[in-house]
Amino acid sequence: MTPQRVPLLLGVVVLLAAACTTTDHDGATTAPSTAPAPGATAAATTPATVPAATTAAPAAGDWRATYGWAVPTSPARVPHPVPVPVTPAPGEPLPVLVRIQVGDHPAEGYSRITFAFRGPTPSYRIGYVAQVEAEGSRAPVSLPGNAFLAVRFDPAQAHDSAGRSTVSAPSRTIGYPTLRGWAPAGDFEGYVSFGLGVQTSGARLPVRLGESTRPDGTHVVSVDVPRS
Repeated sequence: MTPQRVPLLLGVVVLLAAACTTTDHDGATTAPSTAPAPGATAAATTPATVPAATTAAPAAGDWRATYGWAVPTSPARVPHPVPVPVTPAPGEPLPVLVRIQVGDHPAEGYSRITFAFRGPTPSYRIGYVAQVEAEGSRAPVSLPGNAFLAVRFDPAQAHDSAGRSTVSAPSRTIGYPTLRGWAPAGDFEGYVSFGLGVQTSGARLPVRLGESTRPDGTHVVSVDVPRS
């Protein structure tokens, strides 16, 4: 091998290594997964301890906070009127959840879970509950941690016309310092619900909500939880 070719080969190796781990501009880590996916409360009460940095600067610059760092002890709702059907039959009548991702941001002081929708952004709400329950059956949803957040999107669906899940998702066990896991709580009559398991050392942690649009056109809702 000639000396001139060594720098070129090294450069190719570095580029390939960097491509193995990517982070979307809204701060969620891209990771392959086959877990299926498919509730709820949130308005600010008492702003609590806020991480040192309050944003994960998105590359496209379109991320925006829709609910600032606060403890959602009562339902906090972010409305998005969605004309139904979104597209005429045989198109999709509602926004469709297509991907869930998670990302940890130690330098910024928070962990994040994102929900990406094909079609317009649905309304959503979040809040702490004593027990996350499944839509319809009200069966308890098992989650790790000692505090639980219920998240609900509407109108929305997480299945196609044949009833098959449309969602690509990571393992339900997240294992970050405070954001410990997630679980589906329903895809029922235009509502898509989830539970988040949080580990706290006492007081309930504040959360932050945000929205962005990815290059592929999906609309993303992000939920941030402080790491401590």
